[in-house]
Amino acid sequence: MSAGTKLSPCSPLFIAFSNQQPPKRHGLRHHRLSRKRRLTKQTKEKTMAVLVNKEMEIKNLKLYMENKSIVEENEKLKKKAILLHQENQALFSSAPKEVL
Repeated sequence: MSAGTKLSPCSPLFIAFSNQQPPKRHGLRHHRLSRKRRLTKQTKEKTMAVLVNKEMEIKNLKLYMENKSIVEENEKLKKKAILLHQENQALFSSAPKEVL
């Protein structure tokens, strides 16, 4: 049927064409776009989660290494303090009692 041909309201073709619903392709396109946006958003969120996780691992490793060096330094200082205390006790025990 050409675009210039008009159907009579009494025509069975007019009734058939008037009862038809318009094609719903726009809905399908909308769903595809929504799905694509959702998947893109999910991909971005996963990528961000991976980046945040990597940053946290790096930060955790740096803090672990810093803590380890502090503990080692603390152990060295404890040993030095023990040696100084022992030296101090030896000096006090060998010092004449009159000076004290």
